[in-house]
Amino acid sequence: MSTLAIAAGPRSTTRPGKAERPLDRLEDVQIDAATGVHIGTVHVGKQRLRVGIRPAAAVTTQPPLLLFNGIGANLELAGPLMNRLEGVETVIFDVPGAGQSPPPARPYRLFTMARLARRLLDQLGYAEVDVLGVSWGGGLAQQFAIQYPKRVRRLVLAATSMGGATMVPGHPRVLLKMLNPRRYRDRGYMQRIAPELYGGRLRDDPAAIRLFTDHARGGHPVGYRYQLMAMAGWTSLPWLWRIRHRTLVIAGNDDPLVPLINARLHALLLPNARLQVLDDGHLFMLTRADETARLIGNFLAEAG
Repeated sequence: MSTLAIAAGPRSTTRPGKAERPLDRLEDVQIDAATGVHIGTVHVGKQRLRVGIRPAAAVTTQPPLLLFNGIGANLELAGPLMNRLEGVETVIFDVPGAGQSPPPARPYRLFTMARLARRLLDQLGYAEVDVLGVSWGGGLAQQFAIQYPKRVRRLVLAATSMGGATMVPGHPRVLLKMLNPRRYRDRGYMQRIAPELYGGRLRDDPAAIRLFTDHARGGHPVGYRYQLMAMAGWTSLPWLWRIRHRTLVIAGNDDPLVPLINARLHALLLPNARLQVLDDGHLFMLTRADETARLIGNFLAEAG
């Protein structure tokens, strides 16, 4: 369980005489005292979603940043990064079946999840967003960008690929460990597999492993299986050239899950992309949150 302090807040209501903000549309809001993320719930049709919003530190003209997390990951794992992106409002949600969003009634495909994300943005009142996708969420970010290009200004792809069918894979022994979500709820198991699974700082730094275990929450096993199924057979390769948004591709040079060559291919095939390589593994957004936030913040703030 996380050691972050959570300060309970009242159920959000619209203030009379003022335009309703996205924060006002969350229900049963709590504020994470360590990161400033407002965490509440939103019903999108019959699906209840757990949503986190961290307001920008000051008034800004930049669109908010929508985050798509990795497989099985709860929104708290992105809290340290969101806390450091002070110049932009950030939005994230637990994918159905991950974190504390209940699993959906049936399996889905990535285009279905992209549609759910678009409907969530509609309910929160966001017209245009920048999009950041991490690992599994990088596939969803690509799908969202091609499916709703007018809703996206810029794109950030982190530790991700063009899909299981077309990625340059890691070692099969490493990939097999991804089939089990046990690492999200069993600290001892995570400590044993983290070096081989995630690489980088997690190879020899117990504090880096604790960053994960302190923030991780186990989701529903059905939800995890649905996430695996959603990615089965999916690839962005046939239409990647059609994503014209300015794109920042970030990768670790010691990533056992998604080898660096995948990021190089992304940067080569996307028309308006550039690559940034960090000296770390798959979880650099957690273990090198300061540097990652600085790269993303500078990219989103660039003119043009």
